[in-house]
Amino acid sequence: MSALGSEQLVVLEVADGVATLRLNRPPMNPLNSLLQGELRALAHEVSERDDIRAVVLYGGPRAFAAGADIKEMAAWDYQQMVRRSSALTDSFSAVAAIPKPVIAAVTGYALGGGCELALCADLRFAAADAFLGQPEIKLGIIPGAGGTQRLARLVGPSRAKDLIFTGRMVGAEEALRIGLVDFVAPPAEVYEAALSLARTLAQGPGLALRAAKESIDSGLEVDLATGLQIERVQFAALFATEDRTRGMDSFITEGPGKATFVGR
Repeated sequence: MSALGSEQLVVLEVADGVATLRLNRPPMNPLNSLLQGELRALAHEVSERDDIRAVVLYGGPRAFAAGADIKEMAAWDYQQMVRRSSALTDSFSAVAAIPKPVIAAVTGYALGGGCELALCADLRFAAADAFLGQPEIKLGIIPGAGGTQRLARLVGPSRAKDLIFTGRMVGAEEALRIGLVDFVAPPAEVYEAALSLARTLAQGPGLALRAAKESIDSGLEVDLATGLQIERVQFAALFATEDRTRGMDSFITEGPGKATFVGR
């Protein structure tokens, strides 16, 4: 296992092919500019490292992230926000663009920027007592790190407007019902549940998982015909990989689900 150290605002831990990106600004992990910069740099690092094949986003047992650092943000005027908003968007987009499975383990509160960060993951595990929401409207602003876009794509425009217009929080069960999260677990078990799935995915065919993620994410942005073309190209390309050979040979000789993949 490796870690960048407790002085970091985002700590990287790697074991068994899984990276944990743990927000480290207790107690509520407000997302200030320094944290955003570290998150962006580490997202690029885990994207490039061959020893990392799946990622868990985690804020610790108390809170995922209660939102942006409002004390920092309140001091900015329009001109400053124009400059800084790109860095905010880029840091979250770097997480969304990680070409490996990313799972958010949401404890406590994931509000505002915290909810937007969870939306950057491919899957979301929530503690049974977690709360998620986009309360920016109560500050006289709107979500500015992808909330109006990723949330609407995930739960549909009407539900997204409900959450964004009212700024209300939703508990884990409602979040599961509307598709905002994918799994609910007891608070003491949510991180381990996310980590367990990440370990399983880390043993999978890395290039195929990458192709699946890129096909789905890119396909959501285009018409169906173009999306099918994206899928066709990605599907065909996997026939050049060692994992495809291993998977099909194992299926023929041993039956389904027995292949050992090497990420090539």
